[in-house]
Amino acid sequence: MTDETAVLAPSTAGSERPAAEGGDRRQLWRSRRYRWDLRWSPYGFVAPFFLFFAAFGLFPLLYTGWAALHQVELTDPDAMTWVGLRNFTRLWDDAFFWNALRNTFTIGLLSTVPQLAIALGLAHLLNYKMRGSAFFRVAVLTPYATSVAAATLVFVLLFGRDYGMVNWVLSTVGFEPVDWQNGPFASQVAVSTIVVWRWTGYNALIYLAAMQAVSADLYESAELDGASRWQQFVHVTVPSLRPTIFFTCVVSTIGATQLFGEPLLFNGGAGATGGSDHQFQTLGLYLYEQGWVNLHLGRASAIAWAMFLILLLIAGLARLLRRVSR
Repeated sequence: MTDETAVLAPSTAGSERPAAEGGDRRQLWRSRRYRWDLRWSPYGFVAPFFLFFAAFGLFPLLYTGWAALHQVELTDPDAMTWVGLRNFTRLWDDAFFWNALRNTFTIGLLSTVPQLAIALGLAHLLNYKMRGSAFFRVAVLTPYATSVAAATLVFVLLFGRDYGMVNWVLSTVGFEPVDWQNGPFASQVAVSTIVVWRWTGYNALIYLAAMQAVSADLYESAELDGASRWQQFVHVTVPSLRPTIFFTCVVSTIGATQLFGEPLLFNGGAGATGGSDHQFQTLGLYLYEQGWVNLHLGRASAIAWAMFLILLLIAGLARLLRRVSR
């Protein structure tokens, strides 16, 4: 019995040693795989975004910049003739480009300032506890959910010269009818009104979310000091919302620079010209006219890059103003 145990003992120890070594290898592999997963998984999760951005963002941007340096027509985009910066220098002497830039600035100013001011007031009202607050918060977002085409067509009827409701209201108080589609300034006001209607609720909800993050202690302290609700709004709410206001100003400015759908549909007969006298033709419309109506893809690419550089300039000025205001 003792001899058998002595004979079997070495073989049992020998079989346990490979099993232990195999378990150590599996444990080492699991540990290594866990470290790899911990290190590289975040890159795998964000990789789809960068792939889509490279395909639909970076490549079109670079290709547009390359096309802007060539004379190329949309009918034959493979036939490119190198012209250097001529497409850009032509913009400097292009009266239609400067007209579109001026219209874009005017419409952007007429839509951004009232839009953000009204949104701030709506958010202040929605911030109070009242019955049906959820309904009103959803209601102010309804215009944003409406399509651009539907909203613009409705406003075309409202701003009709002969049978529009806006002119009917003006006539009841003694004003003459306004030609909203052909008037130089009136048409820009009408287009700006569409933008204000669509985006005010969206910005109001952004302001509302920021207001709800303001500490209640600040309002209590201001109330103890005898501040009225208006004074609390001016001295507590607005300073606390300064970063949010800055964000909405930048985003609204970018949106105004790229404005396209509203002026295109406001006067369907004029198409991309922006009215009979180009009175509300924006940079987006002018780009569309050059590229898809006149088929000058190189010129359209130059306009697109000019818009991109303008946005970079606006972003730089906004960042500088933010640093100065601190």
